Amino acid sequence: MSVPGVIPIRHEPDYRTSTIGRWRGGQFFASVTAAFPEDWSGDDWQSQKRWCAVLHRFDEAGRHLGSRIQFTGTTADGEKKAIDAARLLLAEWLGALPERQYQDIEIAPFEVRFEGALFGLVVEENAGEEEGDGVWAEFCPDDLAFSAPWNGCYDT
Repeated sequence: MSVPGVIPIRHEPDYRTSTIGRWRGGQFFASVTAAFPEDWSGDDWQSQKRWCAVLHRFDEAGRHLGSRIQFTGTTADGEKKAIDAARLLLAEWLGALPERQYQDIEIAPFEVRFEGALFGLVVEENAGEEEGDGVWAEFCPDDLAFSAPWNGCYDT
């Protein structure tokens, strides 16, 4: 089975997809997440783990309209401080979305790079798997994997 053109994502209050939904301008996926640069070697992970507030916006059909991403600190700078700053910023951004409602969404795959890190809903394929079994979409850098039966549920 191939990846559908738009991928359903279930809204789960008080969990990893608690801040997704619709607003007057379309759909959104918001999160506080940590991102590592794509060229990260594994050394000095605390200074490489960068915390961000992220707000992706989509039209009603699920096409990516734009992303607002802001770095708030590294784990080396103090993880709690960086996460708290990102949460405050995200609450401000979400508060500015008119007619915001938290609910399920359906969005198309997309990719955005910010300060050397990959963000987006990225189609992945494991060539060693049987037809269709090795195809999924990964929400990066949130580490949410979506796959058949494409019902909005995800693996972490």
